[in-house]
Amino acid sequence: MNGKLRFLLSFGFFFVALWLLWDTALVYPLKIFVVLLHEVSHAIAVVATGGTLDRITLDPLQGGATYFQGGNAFLALSAGYLGSLIWGGIFFTAGRNNRVRTDWVNGAIGVTGILLTIFYVRSGFGIAFGIFFGAAMVAAAKNIGARWNRRLLLTIGLTSALYAVLDIKSDVLDRPELESDAYMLAELTGIGSAMTWGILWMAIAVVFTGWLLMRAWDDA
Repeated sequence: MNGKLRFLLSFGFFFVALWLLWDTALVYPLKIFVVLLHEVSHAIAVVATGGTLDRITLDPLQGGATYFQGGNAFLALSAGYLGSLIWGGIFFTAGRNNRVRTDWVNGAIGVTGILLTIFYVRSGFGIAFGIFFGAAMVAAAKNIGARWNRRLLLTIGLTSALYAVLDIKSDVLDRPELESDAYMLAELTGIGSAMTWGILWMAIAVVFTGWLLMRAWDDA
């Protein structure tokens, strides 16, 4: 089968399956994991700019928060949605590269998730999820074989990128009154509104996701 046709069929199947299963228990752990990526991205920006990370919380309604002191607030607030988008791009790109040992990557995701949970997550649901998801990723890395590890990493990467787009739409564009990252950034900078930052981040997310898919199409 032609490589581009295979890619088109594979992506079409993935997108339809994700759409149909979006609100099911099967996709739910991936959505919570992307929320964790969002919060970890805040944390990285805080620590990288000299701040102190206090704790991360997750809740079962796909919410999360990062508590910190100091650091660059502008970068920290901007890092959440865009960070989970970039993580998705990294995972998707690694999954497409045949030279990458995806079992090692999935194992590293699992171990890192467990360590971050132990040291920084401070909510009951978040602790349970982080330990369970991390252990599941380590188990998958060891037991499901090279082909399925690659598919798992591609799924995580593409879901992370797509969910970042949907998350911005839900939190900012659909409900601009929420005290979201965009709302706080508008207050911090005095520039525009939550909607302004939401539209900017949405545009970046759509362009970035489109670029990832175009690269995959060109390489198919």
